[in-house]
Amino acid sequence: MTAPALTALALAPPEEPIAGGGRLVLAALAGILLIVTLITWLKVHPFLSLTLGSLLVGGIAGLPMADAVSGFGEGFGSTAAGVGALIALGAMFGKLLADSGGADQIVDTIVGRAGPRALPWAMALVGALIGLPMFFEIGLVLLMPVIFLVARRSGLSLVRVGIPALAGLSAMHGLVPPHPGPLVAIDALKADLGVTLALGVLVALPTIAVSGPLFARYAARWVDVPAPTLYETGAAAGAGTDAAVDVTKGDAGAARRRPSFGVTLVTVLLPVVLMMGKALADIFLDEGDHLRTVLDNLGTPLVALLIAVIVAMFTFGRGAGMSLREVSGVLEKSLPPIAGILLIVAAGGGFKQTLVDTGIGKLVADWVADSGLSVLLLAWVVAVLIRLATGSATVATVTAAGIMAPLVTSLSSGETSLLVLAIGAGSVFFSHVNDAGFWLVKEYFGLSVGQNVKTWSLMETVLSVTGLVFVLLLDLVV
Repeated sequence: MTAPALTALALAPPEEPIAGGGRLVLAALAGILLIVTLITWLKVHPFLSLTLGSLLVGGIAGLPMADAVSGFGEGFGSTAAGVGALIALGAMFGKLLADSGGADQIVDTIVGRAGPRALPWAMALVGALIGLPMFFEIGLVLLMPVIFLVARRSGLSLVRVGIPALAGLSAMHGLVPPHPGPLVAIDALKADLGVTLALGVLVALPTIAVSGPLFARYAARWVDVPAPTLYETGAAAGAGTDAAVDVTKGDAGAARRRPSFGVTLVTVLLPVVLMMGKALADIFLDEGDHLRTVLDNLGTPLVALLIAVIVAMFTFGRGAGMSLREVSGVLEKSLPPIAGILLIVAAGGGFKQTLVDTGIGKLVADWVADSGLSVLLLAWVVAVLIRLATGSATVATVTAAGIMAPLVTSLSSGETSLLVLAIGAGSVFFSHVNDAGFWLVKEYFGLSVGQNVKTWSLMETVLSVTGLVFVLLLDLVV
């Protein structure tokens, strides 16, 4: 979607309230409470929870059921159309990166060249690069063997090495497209993706530094856990961190060569460069300029990710010795795991549309305008509350974006992008027992619940608050 089209959508007037303020507030609270209860207590899938919550909001607000169903379907379809293909392409790219050994090559090259004092910073960089094209859970599973080996070989605490890598993964997941959370917020708020990407990287880098290597110094003092020997085998157990074997195994188990570090890095950064090129062209080049037209076309998110996947088929797939059949198999296997994510994101779009159709969003917008509160701070708080209640960063993002959507009529393009980032920062606040990621980290690191709270949960909190601080600082100049 072009920048003018985004601007036109962003300036569309919100729906007027269909009922009194008290009734609409009750409807919104009842809908959110139902979603939280279904997800947290009854363990109902977020897709069903968001769908039922949307219908309850419409019913209590007085929206005819036919209109509520129609509006939910409209929001579901537009969100799926807006971000579904991007999430699918991102999953394909990440699967090719992992199965080709390209991710291992990034890890081994960066970590192998870092001394003991620089290792936490190197692990943060690895987490950020791996987290750029991959979902958090996939990146975590991929990095855990490396975290274990680096900790054992360097003599550093598992927490000292692991927390920076987790910070890199989590910051990218919450702040930087093409991850589902930022994408759906961009779609709901009609933000410019290129501008959001550029500002997201600016916020993510210092946020990772603070919540990763710097925070890990203190977390490692509170919790000292040795790395398990699970991944130490054979000669590798006595090798240095740079003793990487330059082969990987695919699903069929056949040894294959890895793509080089340079090729891997260029391929990973290709979609980012294309989308940021579009953002810079829109800022510095006149409309109608031939170069701007070219960069706008190449930097359109769908085109940028499609180009990246096609390039990766050769650099990661064929470059690693895969046959065309194997490359096709990798792409096919990348899609089933994201089906649930796509449904949650699309249902979040339906919930947002219900809030818009009933006029609840307009009510919130008027209240914020009269209160004098910072829109960015309010967006962060809303995302934090839903994150704490549901344990899902994605649900927190899509719900908060729906609530805050009417506010974009009074914001510039840069401020709208910062609104996306404020929501993203709030969506990762204090992971605890209702978050699947909490248990994933706990079991991998072999921590008690208390130790996990002191390390992982606090790291997420530091990341969230630091991200908000940098968003508010950027708001002073954007």
